[in-house]
Amino acid sequence: MTSLALSVLLALASSVCYAAGAILQEHVAATTPLHTTGPLRRGSWWTAVSLNGAGAVLHVIALAYGTLSVVQPLGALTIVFALPMAAMFVRRPVGAAGWRGAVLATAGLAGLLSLTGSSRSQALSDGERITLAVVTLSAIAALALIARWLRPGGLRAVLLATAAGTSFGVSSVFVKNVAVEGNWGSWADVLPSLAMIGLLAGAGVLLSQASYHGAGLASPLATATVVNPVVATAVGVAALGEHFQHGTPGTLLAVLAALVASTGLVMLTVHGAETGTDTVRPPENDGPDDRPPGPPVPEAALPRLTRRIPRPRHPARRRTPDRGEAVLQSHG
Repeated sequence: MTSLALSVLLALASSVCYAAGAILQEHVAATTPLHTTGPLRRGSWWTAVSLNGAGAVLHVIALAYGTLSVVQPLGALTIVFALPMAAMFVRRPVGAAGWRGAVLATAGLAGLLSLTGSSRSQALSDGERITLAVVTLSAIAALALIARWLRPGGLRAVLLATAAGTSFGVSSVFVKNVAVEGNWGSWADVLPSLAMIGLLAGAGVLLSQASYHGAGLASPLATATVVNPVVATAVGVAALGEHFQHGTPGTLLAVLAALVASTGLVMLTVHGAETGTDTVRPPENDGPDDRPPGPPVPEAALPRLTRRIPRPRHPARRRTPDRGEAVLQSHG
């Protein structure tokens, strides 16, 4: 088996793991109140984390055997796998609008990244790594702060999913950079990149979990799926020597593919806003209610009974005369 075929198989297996993890994350988000530690006490959330971890490991191995411009487009298949899996296993209908948006987003993204070529594999310099880390963390923090002031669903989900996709995309860039460097003899050179990979991957999992609150599955997953490879490809074109194929015509086709992917993303966002706002429902027996008690209700406002419940009537009992009464009756 060639290195290209192996990287494709590993990337497909990674997409399946990510899709299953996303379904479980959305299910936990839909049945857990916002801003609580409820997910940490649920086995399904830890199963989702394990699936995401397995997907990340497979993705790292795929990047070791294939180029960034080949492996990252296959990550777009996550939403293609997730929608039928959600309909099959958790009985979550997607609808025609959701399917059209998913197909457009995936087709546009595949067309965009299929036009990306790699002339050589080069590593990031120390200055480029620091600049990329600072810009990425600043962008993620800004998106998370803006989303914190918004209500669950709609725009908030898109912002958090964008931050999650950015985290995953730049994490893949650092993974590829470590694989290209191959300088495992000196841990001092590799450790900063490994720390950034762990930080960005963990942030991506938490941000994607938060994005599912009140927005369903399709819109946040599509956003993260599109943003992830787009960010990685942008960094690859800017710093890793990658470029669009076929010159100016290829660049124009890439712009057209980006518009198609954006259209699908907008359709998924609108579809998620219309169908996902009623998915948040607190679970039963999830602990005491932390909300402050309301004002006492005056007694006059309580409803009065309009019908009296009659007391049950018992049949009259015949009293048995005592011994003295029996003697008097016999002498009378």
